[in-house]
Amino acid sequence: MFTKILIANRGEIACRVATTARRLGIRTVAVYSDADAHAKHVALCDEAVHIGGNAPRESYLLGERILAAAKATGAQAIHPGYGFLSENEDFARQCQATGVVFIGPPPAAIEAMGLKAQSKRLMEQAGVPLVPGYHGADQDPALLQREATRIGYPVLIKASAGGGGKGMRIVEAEADFAAALASCQREARNSFGDDAVLVEKYVQRPRHIEIQVFADSLGGAVYLFERDCSVQRRHQKVLEEAPAPGLPESIRQQMGQAAVAAAQAVGYVGAGTVEFIVEQPGGYDAPEQMRFYFMEMNTRLQVEHPVTEAITGLDLVEWQLRVAAGQPLPLQQAQLQRHGHAIEARICAEAPDRQFLPATGTLVAYRKPTATSFTQGAVRIDDGVREGDAISPHYDSMIAKLIVHADTREQALARLDAALAELVIVGLDTNVQFLRHVLGTPSFAQAKLDTALIPREADRLFNQQPVGLPWAAAALAAHRLASMAAKAQPGDPFSAADGWRLSGAVDHTWQALWHGQPVSVHMRQQRGALALRVADGDWQVLQLHAAPAGQVDLQLGSERLRGQLVVHGRVLHLHAAAGAAVIEWADPAASDTDTSQAAGGLAAPMPGKVVSFAVKAGDAVAKGQVLAVMEAMKMEHSITAPRDGAVAELLYEPGDQVAEGAQLLTLAQ
Repeated sequence: MFTKILIANRGEIACRVATTARRLGIRTVAVYSDADAHAKHVALCDEAVHIGGNAPRESYLLGERILAAAKATGAQAIHPGYGFLSENEDFARQCQATGVVFIGPPPAAIEAMGLKAQSKRLMEQAGVPLVPGYHGADQDPALLQREATRIGYPVLIKASAGGGGKGMRIVEAEADFAAALASCQREARNSFGDDAVLVEKYVQRPRHIEIQVFADSLGGAVYLFERDCSVQRRHQKVLEEAPAPGLPESIRQQMGQAAVAAAQAVGYVGAGTVEFIVEQPGGYDAPEQMRFYFMEMNTRLQVEHPVTEAITGLDLVEWQLRVAAGQPLPLQQAQLQRHGHAIEARICAEAPDRQFLPATGTLVAYRKPTATSFTQGAVRIDDGVREGDAISPHYDSMIAKLIVHADTREQALARLDAALAELVIVGLDTNVQFLRHVLGTPSFAQAKLDTALIPREADRLFNQQPVGLPWAAAALAAHRLASMAAKAQPGDPFSAADGWRLSGAVDHTWQALWHGQPVSVHMRQQRGALALRVADGDWQVLQLHAAPAGQVDLQLGSERLRGQLVVHGRVLHLHAAAGAAVIEWADPAASDTDTSQAAGGLAAPMPGKVVSFAVKAGDAVAKGQVLAVMEAMKMEHSITAPRDGAVAELLYEPGDQVAEGAQLLTLAQ
């Protein structure tokens, strides 16, 4: 076994690998960019080496610097995590050439499975079912469009070297093909340095089910059951679970055997995932009609590997280390068993109600639910951040992974919702409440799964307010009252600025903002009793029950709500079992000027890089028309016109980095 390894990654996966290495007595070396100088993974490892600037191409993608760091620190092997260099066959070859073990598959296996078109040809030769499509080398746009017409719309354009939902577009009609192809190729070039694509039939009611495989260098190979990753937004996974609910045992075994055959066909070694798309032609309640097709193989550990660990009780990173050290697989196929059900939720810095725009900021508050056992516990949290850390635009938007395990799917679902309710993140937008809404949909609860679940359940998922204005106003009143009482000097009740009177009523009024709209919050104190009125509504009796620090226990009339309270500046965040709410009390001295679209401009909705402009000065534009494309957290985002008008001036050039709120262009009436 190794005595020292270098982890060529960052964030939660670097911390994940370091945790297992420490348990096994293996010393670890971290690498870090300028932005990650004080990151959690740096503190967790035994040594750390600076490798460059903020952008991945200036640091985490520089294989030569990473290899130099391994040599300088005496690391015997490099664990690439996922992303960055994990599926780069050239880097794997460089490791071999310099005598450093690459903890991953052989370069030839990465190469064989790295290009979607080539891997599909290999699978076709092996007799694995494929989705109808075009996987050829000729990339002439006219030919690609003819092939799409032959296949039949809707079709899916995918970057041949892609992954993680990047370089992928669904095209519903022939008229939209050319524009979608250009966008897909551009994103593929930026993300992978290769704009080759393949075109496939877009399968209706598809489920995304993947098989975890493992192979050693001695010829052994097994599959560790399956994971359902059907709940996705923008082709990126949101929730993953194991085992896949409602999957017939016969199909489960067929997919597992096909996955092992695929791995063996390319001489695979280490951890990998073979991904299948499962068609449900007879609907959700006709599993006997399911058909599966090979999609691709990810030649690395997956983000969602913890759910497999939860149902098997195994540590897959330990397996990776043992196999890379030349040891045989710890278990054979007949020895593998699964127990219970596990679900993983990806906690991301993004705004679901704003089309999942990525968010940046500082983790002002980061309160996590209590975690239990590392591998087969009820609640597990994998993260690479701490309270006070910044989420920057340079890397992926994922903050953490929350994993739960229980005896049944129903119990796991309830446990995950409870854990999400305990998770408090303040300082930037996240998808925590959105995830809770997904769990509460009939489709997810009843396991009616496919990749269209989110758009199908959109009415239940977006712009929801389970904890409404009255509760937010009550929490605000409780906080303001406590703040006034806190000004009292010990032993001097007359120093309290809480408005107490021997007789008569005392009224307090605060001007607040609720979802950007002004609202008045009134509180009345009379003879020790409190009442609350919001705007012009009715008065309600308000009771404030004793609660631990950082929490509130509120009662409005006969209803009661307990929750966690975080106050940041003038913004109050209330997190309760029912959901979360944010309310801000106004500063009377603050300006009312709205600068979001000052001077008729178009503001950047997030920090990022300007990829392109679709207009020039003098062009007339219509509301909703795409004016620019920005890239943030490795994804492209189209920026549309807020109203009709004409472009007066472009204020940036493609390639420029811009801050959130920066004006990209000006619009004249």
